[in-house]
Amino acid sequence: MATTTTGNSSSTDRKSTTSPLMAKPASHQRLVSKDGRSLLRGPAAGGRATWLGAMRDMWGAWLSLRWRWVVLAFCGSFLLHWLLFAVLWYLLARANGDLGVDHDNPPPGHTLCVKYVTGFTAAFSFALETQLTIGYGTMYPNADCPTAIALLALQMLLGLMLEAFITGAFVAKFSRPQKRCSGILFSPQAVVCEAQGQRCLMFRVCNLLSRPLVDVCVSAVLYEERDDLTLHQTSLEFLLDGLGSRPCPLFLSPLTFIHPLTPDSPLDRALQPGSQSHFEMVVFLSASQEGTGSAYHKRTSYLPNEIQFGRRFSKAMILRGNERRNSSEAMRYFDTHLCSLMVPNSHTNSRDKECVVQVNGEGNEKME
Repeated sequence: MATTTTGNSSSTDRKSTTSPLMAKPASHQRLVSKDGRSLLRGPAAGGRATWLGAMRDMWGAWLSLRWRWVVLAFCGSFLLHWLLFAVLWYLLARANGDLGVDHDNPPPGHTLCVKYVTGFTAAFSFALETQLTIGYGTMYPNADCPTAIALLALQMLLGLMLEAFITGAFVAKFSRPQKRCSGILFSPQAVVCEAQGQRCLMFRVCNLLSRPLVDVCVSAVLYEERDDLTLHQTSLEFLLDGLGSRPCPLFLSPLTFIHPLTPDSPLDRALQPGSQSHFEMVVFLSASQEGTGSAYHKRTSYLPNEIQFGRRFSKAMILRGNERRNSSEAMRYFDTHLCSLMVPNSHTNSRDKECVVQVNGEGNEKME
């Protein structure tokens, strides 16, 4: 099922604005980068609109910040909180007349609100001690001053809320699924070759994580931009080699996902030599960790010039050993070699090359 986004303009400038895929025909501007980042930006908004949008979605804006801004916001929020209540404690002492009296021998009938808060520095120190609950020394609130007790309760309440928000935001930022997926690699190129008598588009995924993943699912969306400046979004179904449409129960060796290029496939029409449309195929992978159930999400995209015709991936072999894999060694799992592109219902007799998959364990048994 396809959904369509339409832009109505014939000018080059409007085409660049409403048609992201055709904005730069020479360089083929992407919607999604190879590492999964979204490159599509909405229309530029003013400063006030930007700030209002961030305030409406404070949690999302916080999680999208870079770590340096998160640490700066962490330090700044606590510092501003201490300064705010230092000012309030100072104003309370000033209004109560505590700044100009001897706190060891107060005048008869004078009730001190906070003992030994005689200036702003002392008020800041008292606000710091209250927030961090490090224990009062010579400075402490007087139970006979109701205003001081109320202000103390207010500072503790707001301080606990701030600490809960900061702690939760740090945990959420650490546990984002996208940041745990650096060990999941997509093949830089997709290939078109014969598989069981049918032309198919294939790509491969490799798992370099030390922890096995389960329930691996892949989905894809074809974004196709045509001459009438309409952006068509079409879902593509991919099958896992040997498992069909079922999720992969255990992600150890490299997985090859296949999309049959049948006459009904929108990707088959887009790959025709006479097609004037430009497209981008965005692939989404989701999985979960076996031990904790934590979610893993990774995505990438393929442009027309990143699809190789008449090539196929080398067969993956499993070698049991103690060596760990790294990203440079894993790139050989994406090696391709020439194969014949025949008409449907024909088979290729080309001999596949072999590559090695490293798996923790003992022995040197090989298995296709």
